[in-house]
Amino acid sequence: MTNEVTIPNATLIEGRPHLADGKGRLTPMSMIKAQDVLQHEVVYKIVDFAIDLSAQVSRFKGHTFEDLSDFEAILDQEYGLTKGGSKGNKTFTSFDGLRMVKVQVADHVDFGPQLQIAKSLIDECLVEWTDDARPELRAIVTRAFNTDKAGQVNRSEIFMLLRLEIEDPRWKQAMQAIRDAMRVIGSKTYVRFFQRANVEADWTPVIIDMAKA
Repeated sequence: MTNEVTIPNATLIEGRPHLADGKGRLTPMSMIKAQDVLQHEVVYKIVDFAIDLSAQVSRFKGHTFEDLSDFEAILDQEYGLTKGGSKGNKTFTSFDGLRMVKVQVADHVDFGPQLQIAKSLIDECLVEWTDDARPELRAIVTRAFNTDKAGQVNRSEIFMLLRLEIEDPRWKQAMQAIRDAMRVIGSKTYVRFFQRANVEADWTPVIIDMAKA
């Protein structure tokens, strides 16, 4: 007979195993459909493994940064310099060229009120360029200033506007307003791992993210 020893989170009441439902009400296991008990077991089993794996990944990440930090400390001691640029982007490669670790620091950028000034200047340009403005340019501008569900503008499209070479003084002023509107409000450090079979082969990422595996 199924009992609390084999069923996760079961409660023994007067010698009979019970399970609590979503509202906390205890139900005798004998009154629960077999498939519901099985689903309960399977979900607990999977999530328990996921919790353990998440803890392992967290420890691995900590050890990774600790190991790289220790290596950089040795470099700093020997040369008085550290590996990487001011943003902390670094690449570490094995001696045989078959393994690589990349550390990248990505800034999180938000925009101040100058962005609305830029939008007004761009709109002026588009109105005057009615005949000359290409549809794709209008599409980029529309996508750039459309907000998502979180009320955020499309950053990638905003940055695309900055790459366009347009000589109109108002456009240049708008691009300067965008640059002035940029605010770095935080950053996140990413570590990625790569391998390849030989030095002629392409690098292949070592996937840890389940969503991308």
